[in-house]
Amino acid sequence: MEFQEKLQEKLLIKEEVVKQNEIVLFNDDVNTFDHVIDTLIYACDHTPEQAEQCSILVHYKGKCTVKTGPYEDLKPRCSKLLQAGLSAEIV
Repeated sequence: MEFQEKLQEKLLIKEEVVKQNEIVLFNDDVNTFDHVIDTLIYACDHTPEQAEQCSILVHYKGKCTVKTGPYEDLKPRCSKLLQAGLSAEIV
């Protein structure tokens, strides 16, 4: 009887963990849906559908994550939102 020895290889996989920050947009009583949608398209590269969905979520839930990514990418985008009169922060 032959015995075959099976070797198990343990692979060590090193995963690079990249911290994903988020831009959170907050509801206000000042800005119109159209302004919010246009600004999300401009500042966050949203499609019109994405921007509309986010604006609805912000309106009914009070806030919505509108963009995720590295801080260096989000900082100028958040600045554009703030310059347009929206309430947003990077978390």
